Amino acid sequence: MMVRKNELPACPVAVTVSLIGSKWKLLILRDLTAKVCRFNELKRSLSGISHKMLTQSLRELERDGIVSRTVFEGKVPHVEYELTALGRSMDPILKAMAQWGEKYKKDNVLND
Repeated sequence: MMVRKNELPACPVAVTVSLIGSKWKLLILRDLTAKVCRFNELKRSLSGISHKMLTQSLRELERDGIVSRTVFEGKVPHVEYELTALGRSMDPILKAMAQWGEKYKKDNVLND
C-alpha cells in the first residue's frame, strides 16, 4: 500500500528523504541497482545490518513501490528482490550521490 498524498511532507526533498533517507535503504538500492538479489545476498553485502532491519527496510521499500519481492516455490524456495520502474527512476540520484562521494573523498580526506 502506497502512502497517501496528504501523509507526505510538503517539501519534495523531505518526501525523497522519507522514502529512501536511511543509510540502509540507500545501500539496498545501491545493491539492487546492480542486480536482482536474494535476502542473504543483501545481508552479506550490508555489513552490520541486522536481520530485523533488513526485513523492515525491504518491507518499507516494497510498500512504497520502490522494490518488488518475488517468491519462488520449489525444492528450494527462495525470494528475490529487485527495483521496480519507480525504483529504477532513482538511478540518477544514486549516481549523483556516488559521484559526490568520490569527489569528497578525493578533495577532502587526508591520505593515511
